[in-house]
Amino acid sequence: MEALVSANDVLFVLLGAIMVLAMHAGFAFLEVGTVRHKNQVNALVKIMVDFSVSTIAYFFIGYSIAYGVDFFSGAEVLAAKNGFDLVKFFFLLTFAAAIPAIISGGIAERAKFNPQMFATFALVGFVYPFFEGIAWNNHYGLQDWLSATTGASFHDFAGSVVVHAMGGWIALTAVILLGARSGRYSKDGRLQAYPPSNIPFLALGAWILTVGWFGFNVMSAQSIQGITGLVAVNSLMAMVGGTLAALFMGKNDPGFVHNGPLAGLVAVCAGSDLMHPLGALVTGAIAGVLFVWTFTLTQQRWKIDDVLGVWPLHGLCGAWGGIAAGIFGMKALGGIGGVSLMSQIIGTAIGVSVALIGGFVIYGLLRKFVGIRLTAEEEYDGADLTIHKIPSTTND
Repeated sequence: MEALVSANDVLFVLLGAIMVLAMHAGFAFLEVGTVRHKNQVNALVKIMVDFSVSTIAYFFIGYSIAYGVDFFSGAEVLAAKNGFDLVKFFFLLTFAAAIPAIISGGIAERAKFNPQMFATFALVGFVYPFFEGIAWNNHYGLQDWLSATTGASFHDFAGSVVVHAMGGWIALTAVILLGARSGRYSKDGRLQAYPPSNIPFLALGAWILTVGWFGFNVMSAQSIQGITGLVAVNSLMAMVGGTLAALFMGKNDPGFVHNGPLAGLVAVCAGSDLMHPLGALVTGAIAGVLFVWTFTLTQQRWKIDDVLGVWPLHGLCGAWGGIAAGIFGMKALGGIGGVSLMSQIIGTAIGVSVALIGGFVIYGLLRKFVGIRLTAEEEYDGADLTIHKIPSTTND
């Protein structure tokens, strides 16, 4: 019986890992559909190579930092319990690799390729697992301190803060240090429109991410016994809330409509195992409004050229999700309970702080010593021809 349970857990977590792996195709096509034609190949290559670099960094360094586990043992040892420890690593790797995939959309169209690969290695190898270990493995006793001080530890079931807020706030540092794309703002500060190059690809990316997200959230239980339909339906309701709110706020804009469900899903990750479905619906709807409002604000008023809006989508909606878990997870609002709003605020603030410090240090050092931005001529030609020597389509 024990062997059967172990085998079922391996299959359960493996299916989750595969679903989240598939989400990286979603990241790729969301970016392909949003950037201009001359940068589409670069978007595809970045996501593929980022995942590979992330795997090396997390296998040899990051996973050990977060969980104190390494794989420097014989295959016979690693195969114990049907290889559960290996598929758990695979599952958590797909989360870690989402960090550079998120960043990729923010820095699109003007970032150098090789420095970004170095940044990916440093972020997935050191910065991300530092906070991952704090939130999910009780490093430095922070969770114990929060429990003693506020009555509950910081709760982030599927990574609103650990994954999404971290990725979004790191991306903000990279976007600020890179500066806006050439021609994005006129001399008098007016925004120059760079419309999405391919709405069907953008929509395809959003759909792939949306479907994969149910593996991202539901399989975060990491065992077949821990599975619950509450997580699935809460994810569904948050997705719907985000979509409808973005539709209304974005005045039928297809870019907002297809990012709306992602905003809702980002926000519900943390408390998807605690909230009532109505709380998840509200959480998602607020995230949809937050995304459209802050994306417009950053682009038009603050002159922050975040190409895919990854800071509003992942950074802000992720932070909102961490706080929302402390609100809608309470029994008074129909939740399961066992959470503290103050603990959620503190934990979220620590995650954002780690992301900002880590991002500014890594991208600041890269900008100082090797440069992180394409030249004006390279940017004009596009990353596809400059870096990869081929356009995304030909006329032949």
